[in-house]
Amino acid sequence: MKLNLLSCDAPRPDRRAIAKCLAEIAANMDESLATELTGILLEGDCVDIDVEKNSSSAFRALRKLDIDYEIVE
Repeated sequence: MKLNLLSCDAPRPDRRAIAKCLAEIAANMDESLATELTGILLEGDCVDIDVEKNSSSAFRALRKLDIDYEIVE
């Protein structure tokens, strides 16, 4: 399933927590790529990821971090 991460609305976003979350839920993503994509997301650009694990837990983790997303597929 593809997700488009739109923005992070947290008042003080935790970069490490977001990067760790992305590395855990996204398919074929290592920590360095997750850290780079976190920076892109926090700068205000959209990020596309493929989710391979249980999507409901991925959605819950993203909502907990105040990340807005849309389902592409």
